[in-house]
Amino acid sequence: MKSDQFYPIPLEHLLKMILKQLDESNQIFGIPKKLFYSPELAEPFRSERFGQLLETPIGVAAGPHTQLAQNIVAAWLCGARFIELKTVQTLDELEVSKPCIDMQDEGYNCEWSQELKIHESFDQYLDAWIIIHILKHKLGIGDTNAPGVIFNMSVGYNMEGILKDNVQWFFTKMADASAELVEKIKSIEKIYPEIREIAINPKISDNITLSTMHGCPPDEIEKIGHYLLSEKKLHTAIKLNPTLIGKERLREIFAKSGFETNIPDIAFEHDLKYPDALSIINNLQKTASENNLQLSIKLTNTLESVNHKDVFPPNEKMMYMSGRALHPISVNLAAKLQNDFNGELDVSFCGGVNAFNISDIVSCGMSPVTVSSDILKPGGYTRLNQYVEELRRTFEAARANSIDDFVQKKSRSVSSNLSQCILENLNVYAGKVLYTNDYKKNTIHDLSIKTKRPLGYFDCIHAPCVDTCPTNQDIPNYNYLTSNGDICRAGEVILQTNPFPQTTGMICDHLCQTKCTRINYDGAVLIREVKRYVAETAIASHSSKARFPKQNTTTKKVAIIGAGPSGLSCAYFLAQAGFKVEVFESKSQPGGMVSGVIPPFRLTNEAISNDVERVRELGVNVS
Repeated sequence: MKSDQFYPIPLEHLLKMILKQLDESNQIFGIPKKLFYSPELAEPFRSERFGQLLETPIGVAAGPHTQLAQNIVAAWLCGARFIELKTVQTLDELEVSKPCIDMQDEGYNCEWSQELKIHESFDQYLDAWIIIHILKHKLGIGDTNAPGVIFNMSVGYNMEGILKDNVQWFFTKMADASAELVEKIKSIEKIYPEIREIAINPKISDNITLSTMHGCPPDEIEKIGHYLLSEKKLHTAIKLNPTLIGKERLREIFAKSGFETNIPDIAFEHDLKYPDALSIINNLQKTASENNLQLSIKLTNTLESVNHKDVFPPNEKMMYMSGRALHPISVNLAAKLQNDFNGELDVSFCGGVNAFNISDIVSCGMSPVTVSSDILKPGGYTRLNQYVEELRRTFEAARANSIDDFVQKKSRSVSSNLSQCILENLNVYAGKVLYTNDYKKNTIHDLSIKTKRPLGYFDCIHAPCVDTCPTNQDIPNYNYLTSNGDICRAGEVILQTNPFPQTTGMICDHLCQTKCTRINYDGAVLIREVKRYVAETAIASHSSKARFPKQNTTTKKVAIIGAGPSGLSCAYFLAQAGFKVEVFESKSQPGGMVSGVIPPFRLTNEAISNDVERVRELGVNVS
């Protein structure tokens, strides 16, 4: 029976699994070793935060993907270096509505906290901390003198809960996990004896993000902020809601997007108001300065909206929007705040982040940049590779040697004042995101990659384009081979299930593209055109050396009536199986409706002839 509960894997079992996968198949959790992020010591986007090395300005926001140790490790392997751990709260035994997330185009979720008890959350975070140090040692990743990764605690949701014993215990252990660290090292030293050579800091985290509930009173937010700074001595980020930008402005921005989300008046009524936010920030900045700590603003939380989906249970009256529809709102709120603080606020960012806007966000002085919605889509953590590639490309193009240098070089201003450059870049970008199609709903119907295929126990990754293809072609494989220039092998893959690659490359209605996982990222891969390219360059030119599977032999003979697509397909596969096949056709030209009805400007006679000739090459007699 399936369960929706999390069952953490003990550290020794998880480490054995990781090391075995790495040694036997050069992958961990299905992520190939070649996709592991290996930081270069001269990486220009390396920075220092809270007095610690941060190898990339990329991270993962608190969410379902930062609860379990294996998820945190997977994010780190792909380049995430600022890990915002899943928010904990004193009420750690909750009934969470399932499903609780809908991530197709824009994202929605039900509001909930951690699905583990607080002691389990701590245990998972410590396990992840240890495994990252081990993998850094084993793989020789990055600077050996510093972890290069920062674990950021996230806590909610009110002062009373934060003062409870279980949350206080969590603070204590995250600040000093010495006793637990010793015990865990003992449990795994036979699995990885080199663990004794690795210096692992028992202080897992000295920084925190405050995530309050929608509707939390301003005095409560400020009280918690002062407590975290002055009493707990933690570098503190205050996560703010997008409603802070104001009802009129938010709805004006959202009206341009075309998304159907309904943001009710109550979302603005019970959320923090802008003047209160300015006061809170000013007051907390003073407290942070007095304690020699850093105060940050995290933009933004999700946007409260009316549940209009058929995904969530009917008892969930509200849902919370994330993803690309939130991006213009979050960016414009950042611009509003920075203009009031002269570009001097320390702002970290989340809200519709992807590989195509990561460099723009960093150029606006907003980092680290954390992501949730984007990596909950197909591709998962491996999407982060493209973030790193894009940062490397843009930093190199700008000839920037640091993040601050990148901000200044992206500015049109001749000013050397970093704050002024941040303001200029941010104001330009805030205007740009209001009009670009990247953040608009471009289709009448909701795009969905879901199919009717039942989802099995271990069936999280399956290409929906294959299910939708009438011939169930191995589309991911021939696309991959084509992208790597191996056109001949791509042709062989196509021919395994498709006798008519040139014909279908021209006239197939490509239902596969309606379920391409890229539609929730930018746009569908042009699958039919890729097939046509392979068919015309490798298959038709006979450059594929192993064009057909090895034939079996049999003395059986088969007669087929009609040389249409069905008859010729049947002949094709029977011939491959070793049968002697003869096809009888009444018309002078084989091909059936394909050759007799479709006009030449859609489908050339040459394409049909090439496909029919391929069937004949198998020994099929068409008469």
